[in-house]
Amino acid sequence: MKTYQSRILRTYSILIGVILAGLGIVLGQLFPIFVDHSANKIVDSKIESVSTFLETTELSKDEQVKINQLISSELKGENLVEEQSLWLFLFFTLLAAFLIALFLGASIFRKYAQPIEHLTETAMELARGNYRIRAFEDDFSGMSKLSNSLNILARNLHDISVMRETEKERLKTLIENMGSALIMIDRNGLITIVNRSFLQQLQISLDNVDGKLFRKIGLPEKIEEFIDKLFLTESSSREQIQIKRDLHTYYMDAYGAPVIGEHGRWLGIVVVMHDITELIKLEQIRKDFVANVSHELKTPVTSIKGFSETLLFGAYKNEETLLSFLEIIHKESNRLQMLINDLLDLSKVEQVGYEISLKKVRLTDILERGLEMTAHLVEEKDMKLETTVDNSVHVLGDMNRLIQIMMNLLANGITYSPENTTVRVNIFKNEQYGIFQIQDEGIGISKSEINRIFERFYRVDRARSRNSGGTGLGLAIVKHLVEAHHGLIKVESEVGKGTTFTVYIPIAKS
Repeated sequence: MKTYQSRILRTYSILIGVILAGLGIVLGQLFPIFVDHSANKIVDSKIESVSTFLETTELSKDEQVKINQLISSELKGENLVEEQSLWLFLFFTLLAAFLIALFLGASIFRKYAQPIEHLTETAMELARGNYRIRAFEDDFSGMSKLSNSLNILARNLHDISVMRETEKERLKTLIENMGSALIMIDRNGLITIVNRSFLQQLQISLDNVDGKLFRKIGLPEKIEEFIDKLFLTESSSREQIQIKRDLHTYYMDAYGAPVIGEHGRWLGIVVVMHDITELIKLEQIRKDFVANVSHELKTPVTSIKGFSETLLFGAYKNEETLLSFLEIIHKESNRLQMLINDLLDLSKVEQVGYEISLKKVRLTDILERGLEMTAHLVEEKDMKLETTVDNSVHVLGDMNRLIQIMMNLLANGITYSPENTTVRVNIFKNEQYGIFQIQDEGIGISKSEINRIFERFYRVDRARSRNSGGTGLGLAIVKHLVEAHHGLIKVESEVGKGTTFTVYIPIAKS
């Protein structure tokens, strides 16, 4: 692309060339006439001088006239100026003038056109978005005010650009890292913004979403209906949406609102969705817990109330009946006490910030205490207890809580095992944990139930658990106590063959 300076210099050179060429043509036509006229005047003057001189001589008049005529014919008939020389002289003179004018013009244009050209290029770069460019501020060219103004504009645009990029990056970071799913759809139904949470929660890739019609990306039907509702009403709305995916049910709290631009222009809608599946599950657990506690409390209270009323109405007079009823009341009151104690223990260990006193404890000591407290259960069912222990295993834990864990797991193994079977206890360690295993030969647990056995009041065999006096809270307490020790608990089971509980407690450093 030709520069502004070259274009104006070319125009100037053409203009000067045309003017000088025209001047040369005019001078070429007029100069011979002027030369002839001047030459005739000179010849006439010379002839007159000769005539005057001849009059002073002794020549006759006829001789003088002949001499004048001869001189006049000779001088006027001779071409005093050669036409070719005249044209050459005129050409070189005009060429010199053209070159001088071109040199002067180029100098002047360089002085004034270059700043304009530079300012033009600067303005074009600014228009392209290059806000770092600056114009030269040269007082000599007379463009300093314009250059200064352009530089101020460039600096302001650069500051605005940096601020805009910063705000854009902050907004992008905020949208991408917010825990809630976000989607923005323009007025034509095309998706303009989605964040990472949206893609993860709905298991959709960005390539299948960006710039696509929201109906074409495979959104769940309930979400599409919610978006359609927003487009139809053009007003804010909030709704709880239930989504089924991969045999699981998810709950989303969706809030949608129209996006209004300047002058009230409707640009589209934005939808924010919070995953409240865990909250729904916790709410359901709370309801189940209240229902289970009510049911578990109702049974012993009803028994105690019924048998005590029977005694009050006269059954106490029969000693055999009295002792039988009092034994039942005592048994039910013990069950009620166990339930209340377990509820208090569970409430305590589930509190935020619950801490235990960690000390160096030997696992074999924990096992001995657990065996002592469950010995009567083993005798009642004529069972065997086999132990394989490593006496050198020391863990970092709370002795009383570890005894509680051991006793609960032993009691479970004994309760859910048939008579004349064996419960095996193994104690060993690895580089990180002290480990104890309790293996029974009981009814076992199906794979579908293993993930639920640590829930409050969940029982694999409800009838047997109640008959044995269990509250259904033991494994829930065990799980929380193990986690309080920063440990792990694993379950392996096979229906009809038995269950193995493995507890990992961090080993105590020497």
